[in-house]
Amino acid sequence: MNIRSLTRGDGVVIGAAVLLFIASFLDFYSSPRLDMPSAWDTDFSGLALPTVFLVGFLAAGLLLSARFQPESRKVAGLPLQAWGTVLAVSALWASLWVLITCPSQLDLGAGSVLSFLATLALAGVTLFGAKVPALAGQLVADPKPAAAVPPYGGQPQPGAGYGYPGYGNTPQPVPPYGGAPEPAATPAPAAPQDNGAAQTPPADFTPFWFAVPVARPLYAEDGSHTPIAELAPGTWYLAVEQHGAATLVAQTQDGRRGVLNDTSGIQRG
Repeated sequence: MNIRSLTRGDGVVIGAAVLLFIASFLDFYSSPRLDMPSAWDTDFSGLALPTVFLVGFLAAGLLLSARFQPESRKVAGLPLQAWGTVLAVSALWASLWVLITCPSQLDLGAGSVLSFLATLALAGVTLFGAKVPALAGQLVADPKPAAAVPPYGGQPQPGAGYGYPGYGNTPQPVPPYGGAPEPAATPAPAAPQDNGAAQTPPADFTPFWFAVPVARPLYAEDGSHTPIAELAPGTWYLAVEQHGAATLVAQTQDGRRGVLNDTSGIQRG
């Protein structure tokens, strides 16, 4: 279970479920002369508890469970997302009729009003959440990679000084007093590289975070055709290398590296 696969729309589903749970303990109807019970008193609220609250809880559970289950997982021939959508709309419909059929001698209580708002948010984000870009964003952002910091008291790396002679730079030979400077050693020519060597990433490539619009397979770097992981939408991944114009080497949250051949439509972070 990866909590970073949750979207802002899933956060609205969680908030609606919490609001619906709170509303179930409030007065379902109100009266200035009577102390009215909550929806858990079925002798008074009738079918409001099973048709509004319990159905709403079940809808939220199915919608969130669909995020952590494969798309092939179905119940009675329908995916979990479809069952959650049907139940969310049913809870909203029942909550609306509870408001309409309020007894004339009573007023609507906080429980009935909040339950209607909760089911409205639940059904709304289920039906139209995919069409709102703001709800498709990641709920919990991935941590940015920390910059490498040298240990306290460590030696400076060669060439990493501040420009002062002898600090962090390669020292230059000093000629003897009154003599001519010694000629600098000529560097040896570099050995020719083998054409069959592995490709190296471009010198100007900088690792970046990206997200895929749809689920895409990640293949092993050895060229095998068996996927080692699947990149899911709504999750940020780190591109560590680039091979060619349309191939990336990506790293998952658990440290696995693989080749992403289809980079069309990706979103850079």
